Amino acid sequence: MRLRIGSRGSQLALWQANHIAGKLRERGNQVDIEVIHTTGDKILDVALSKVGSKGIFTKEIEDALASQKIDLAVHSLKDLPTELASQFEIAAIPTREDPRDALCSADFSTLEDLPHNAKVGTSSLRREAQLRAIRPDLVIHPLRGNVDTRLRKLESGEYAAIILALSGLRRLGRTELVRHVIPTEVMCPAAGQGALAIEIRAGDDDVRSALAFLDDKSARSETKCERTLLTKLGGGCQVPIGANAKFSGGTLHLQAVVASPDGKNVLRESGLGSDATELGALVAGRLLKQGGAAILEQVYAHAGPAPEQP
Repeated sequence: MRLRIGSRGSQLALWQANHIAGKLRERGNQVDIEVIHTTGDKILDVALSKVGSKGIFTKEIEDALASQKIDLAVHSLKDLPTELASQFEIAAIPTREDPRDALCSADFSTLEDLPHNAKVGTSSLRREAQLRAIRPDLVIHPLRGNVDTRLRKLESGEYAAIILALSGLRRLGRTELVRHVIPTEVMCPAAGQGALAIEIRAGDDDVRSALAFLDDKSARSETKCERTLLTKLGGGCQVPIGANAKFSGGTLHLQAVVASPDGKNVLRESGLGSDATELGALVAGRLLKQGGAAILEQVYAHAGPAPEQP
């Protein structure tokens, strides 16, 4: 079968597309990769929380899918809005990489080791809020660009440390500056972090069948739980919400956080369950009752929602 994969042009996105292409070729498929430049790739001088549109890393790719220029799209799952348009579906969520965040630094081993008023780079309001809760003295600067660009800025001394998704660093073989993998209890990851999503046109049975072997039951269950929580809290947005589900022995354990951007108010909840949707909704409800609704109302009033970059 001939399959055309749509992908963003970043180094990490192309690694992901080539990874899936390799697995499909092993099954005898002929695979081509089409690079598609998205809005999010073009706006590099503005913090993501200020961009103000959902799907900024996916819209142009979905347009190509809808017009049949490509047959499937490989995304970082956390880039995908939690509610897909009805003409699309997620055909597979492959085995997930470690979802945790990593502290990268040339000189410092942990968050506690960072000097007073140290400059730390992050692209994410979620990371920033949880960081401020632990170390309110740190000077946090927006950090955009691909993984190589961010690491280069760190190596040149612009930052004492930066925080990135461990999954992207591992996939690119760039873990040499990882000093500390931050526990989920300290910094709860983004919903879907570490997971890929393969999106197709809804009802495309042939392509769905060709991709079925890639779907991982645990990864799908975990990310469904996390994304349900995100939906109940207001959607797949660049807001200070973390969600991390672990599937083990038929049971899901979900940790979640809602934080005010200044880190002064951090709400954490967790729960156990066997149904991903029910558990996500249950923990979201607890967070909203605990005061999450007021925090999120304030965030949505001040920042345009947009997906988070790896």
